[in-house]
Amino acid sequence: MFNRVVLLGNLTRDIELRYLPSGSAVATTGIVTNRRFKKQDGSQGEEVMFIDITFFGRSAEIANQYLSRGKKLLVEGRLKLDSWTDNQGAKRSKHSVHVETMQMIDSKQSEEQPQRNAPKVETYDTQGNKTAEYDFPDINDDEAILF
Repeated sequence: MFNRVVLLGNLTRDIELRYLPSGSAVATTGIVTNRRFKKQDGSQGEEVMFIDITFFGRSAEIANQYLSRGKKLLVEGRLKLDSWTDNQGAKRSKHSVHVETMQMIDSKQSEEQPQRNAPKVETYDTQGNKTAEYDFPDINDDEAILF
């Protein structure tokens, strides 16, 4: 079986960091993605998805240090079904993504760098080690390849 999710979107809220009794860090937040499409009648449609995401270990601490509401982020992880009983005794459930890798995509430019359209991408592994830093290509939505 295969359980892999890749999402590119903006964070919907600031990171909430906590530590487990074992000392491991856990951080939660949400990400919003959208998809624009043409309906059968020719009008434009939009689908917006709000997804809860969870970071673990050093990735959680890095997320807490560098990310905040509105920041653009590319995450890869696995889909997880969370189930609980609410205060009224009803069974509830929701899907969330447990992040295994993240790429911070920052379009803000530092003052000493020349103005550019392409944002910077930083890649981190599950232990929070920076694995790469490169310029993200500036892609027009009309040129994007969807798969």
